[in-house]
Amino acid sequence: MNDIQEPKETVLRSATQEVVIGHHRRFCLIGERINPTGRRIFQEQLRAGDLSAIERDVKAQVEGGADVLDVNMGVPLTDEADLLVQAIRMVQSLTDLPICIDSSVVEALEAGLTAYDGRALVNSVTAEDERLAAILPLVKKHDAAVIALPNGADEIPMQADKRIELTRKIIEVATKEYGIAAADIVIDPLAMPIGADTTVVNTALETMQRIRSEFGVNMTCGASNVSFGMPARHTLGAAFLPMAMTAGLTSAIMDARTPVIVEAVKAADLLLGHDDWGMAWIAAHRARQAQAAEQTATA
Repeated sequence: MNDIQEPKETVLRSATQEVVIGHHRRFCLIGERINPTGRRIFQEQLRAGDLSAIERDVKAQVEGGADVLDVNMGVPLTDEADLLVQAIRMVQSLTDLPICIDSSVVEALEAGLTAYDGRALVNSVTAEDERLAAILPLVKKHDAAVIALPNGADEIPMQADKRIELTRKIIEVATKEYGIAAADIVIDPLAMPIGADTTVVNTALETMQRIRSEFGVNMTCGASNVSFGMPARHTLGAAFLPMAMTAGLTSAIMDARTPVIVEAVKAADLLLGHDDWGMAWIAAHRARQAQAAEQTATA
């Protein structure tokens, strides 16, 4: 198992651009906005065949600093596979960022992977035997990477030990039964809402530390989960992600339109030595200065 403990790098590609997620690289921001969940108007537009909001979402996430774009078209009473294919093609026409294909429907994932021009990240698979058997062959067939959640059908483990046990199961099944490289497995350590239980972040951080040391794989999480139900959510997010980065988190699915969180991540990259000579930090600062000067000049 020694080779598994070495830090892995997960390579994603669009038709023209490569993004590498890794423990010694800058944190990867996966923009979550192209998702109709909780967005009633967006859902109505998609049912009517109107995908125009996607263009605005792509622009906002790219301008906010996203490295990868999560694309989810889970709208009830629609052909999700067809919608997902349309959305992926539209996103690829608007940006050269790689895509994370997000669906719980196997047929939609297959259609999206077939339509995608590049090397995608699949969101997601759990440790359930049936889900592993349904999704991992698609990941292998399309040479993709996959986000994996260490939970079963009927529970989200609240102890780090159980999460590590299920992480081991996922990695062993994926590598030994399906020939998927450990580098292409991105584990979600399960960041839960702090408002429900104030111990959950410590459990997530312990899980991250152990995954990094025991398996060396990359990790991601839904960054907004932690602050769900609490006030001042952006402040909590801006505190949580740098803490998680020191524990081994290498990417997060988040709304890149929140500057306070994005800037906290970029600052942590610099302080952790993942931003050579501070060039990304300095470039971002100069871009903000230029934008402010332009706004002042046109006011």
